[in-house]
Amino acid sequence: MKALHRRALLLAATPLALWLAGCAQPPARPAPADAAAYWSGRLALQLHTALAQEQSFSASFELQGAQRAGQLVLLSPFGAVLAELQWSPAGAQLRQGGQLRESPSLDALVQDIVGTPLPIGALFAWLAGEQASAPGWQADLTQLPEGRLRAERTDPLPRATLRLVLDR
Repeated sequence: MKALHRRALLLAATPLALWLAGCAQPPARPAPADAAAYWSGRLALQLHTALAQEQSFSASFELQGAQRAGQLVLLSPFGAVLAELQWSPAGAQLRQGGQLRESPSLDALVQDIVGTPLPIGALFAWLAGEQASAPGWQADLTQLPEGRLRAERTDPLPRATLRLVLDR
């Protein structure tokens, strides 16, 4: 009789357990080692290609480190890791969808992935509120105190727009 009672109780509790599991948040990502060299928020990249075509990408992000060595994690709206880019003086690597791509440099890897150079090195200076040069790029830092950064590249083609909205 007790075994039947336990089984009935477990059967009744199963929908509640499934419902609670469905409400669970994605696992928390570890805290950054250096909070001063850590940024998170949302980013959007638009590439304005020939024939008025436009390619767009947006995701949540976590960026930490510096131009010399660091990590950029791109996340889905639900917190799943879409891609993880790591770099150091020894080279750069991208983990995405169970695959690993490696390159001798961050710039070469980004060029290979996106099809155009992106100013990841200058991005660290921009986030610190400093104008930094990146060939063809112009950063608008006027809204950085409100957590917004916009950078545009007009030359060389394709034109590109990078927008970041930082978490506060």
